Amino acid sequence: MKKQHLPVKDCKVCGRPFTWRKKWAKVWDEVKYCSQRCRSNRGSK
Repeated sequence: MKKQHLPVKDCKVCGRPFTWRKKWAKVWDEVKYCSQRCRSNRGSK
């Protein structure tokens, strides 16, 4: 699959778009944050 055809979501904390990664294949519906940093800062906003 080419990069331009990968699914995209917006991060719940920073609002930036991020694309699907192979390591998220089984849990893509549960992914809410673009990075570990946003995940740890989720309560600050």
